[in-house]
Parts: sequence; C-alpha cells; structure tokens
Amino acid sequence: MIERFITAAAAEDPGAETPAATRERLQAAFPRGTTRRMTQLGLLIGSVLQATAPGECDAVIYASTYAENQALEEYLASFPTASPTLFQTSIHPSAVQQVLIARQQPVRELFPLTGKPGLGSRALALAALCPGERVVVCGGEERGTWLREAGSASEETFAFALGLSPAPEGAIGRLRCGSGGAAAAWDLRELWRRVRDRESGRGLDLELEWL
Repeated sequence: MIERFITAAAAEDPGAETPAATRERLQAAFPRGTTRRMTQLGLLIGSVLQATAPGECDAVIYASTYAENQALEEYLASFPTASPTLFQTSIHPSAVQQVLIARQQPVRELFPLTGKPGLGSRALALAALCPGERVVVCGGEERGTWLREAGSASEETFAFALGLSPAPEGAIGRLRCGSGGAAAAWDLRELWRRVRDRESGRGLDLELEWL
C-alpha cells in the first residue's frame, strides 16, 4: 500500500460568478497586467494553488475534462464583429500553465490529465505513484452554455488543489493507494466536492481521509 499525506488543500466554488467578476476578485493574486487574457478557470486554479504553493522541485498533476471551453464559446458569440481579445483568450495554454507562466513558477514535472469517467480517482492514483518528495494535484472546469447542451462542457465552474507529501508532518489528511476493497471511481466534480467539504471516502482502489 502506498501512503501520502495531504499538507494543504483548497477549493473554489464560484457558483454563477462571471469571468469578469472572478477576474476582479482575484486580480490581486497575480502579477500586475497578467490577468487580462487569463480564462476563468486559469484564475481559479491560480487561487487554489496559492494554498499549495508548488515549488521548483514539485510535480504538478492537472486534471480537467472540458478545460476552458467557455473561452471558445465567448469568442464565437462575439461574431460577426469578432473580438481580438477573446480570440487570444480562446487559444490560451491550459489553466495551470497560465498560472505558472504568469507567476514565472518553475516545477519539476507537469502531468496533464483529461477524460471523463473516474478522472478524479485517476488523478489521485497518479499522485500516489508519482516519484519525488512533493506532488500537487489540481483541477477544475468552467460552466458551458451551448456546448453544455451538446455534452461537451461542464454544468458548473469549480477548482481545487491538494498538496501531497510522503511525510506526516503538518498533515491535514491522508491518501492511501492499494488499500483494497475497490469502490466506484470518482469523477472530477466528486473529488472537488470532497476537497471542498473535507469528506473522507473511497474511490477506485483509493482511500481519502481527513484528519
């Protein structure tokens, strides 16, 4: 059995907050002038990563099923007078890359994950197996409009981050991989909810426990 300890955790639950409102609320968390073309998810990932503070020797796992489809929806909605700013936002790097670039933060390794079934559990399993002293798991989604109706965007906006270490000092939770008694895998929203509510449980062959 592999065991890692949760040393930091954060979750963003913006509800129906607009990207503009998120930008206004969180702009102080980024270097001046960097938030103009960041997506809402990028801003939220930046917020939750403040709690986990990834360093240059850390591995970062980023999970998102739909990523920033909202930026593409907004750009297409700007036609027939297409917005150059929205175009630039729509071809952004991933949310976590936006944050690392804006803050000029190097990390040891970056593992992007996507997919739908069991994505939350798969992100935790990768974190448990990832070599190195410290691993940061983060992820989230943006709420879609017409893409949501086509099953290609999220129903809601959210973000979360966990800092994991092999040492128990300062632990607020624990992750066990290979604990036996496999359970239903968690999707990304379920993992976010358990981080937000500090709810323990089993997902796949994993056990998440808050101390």
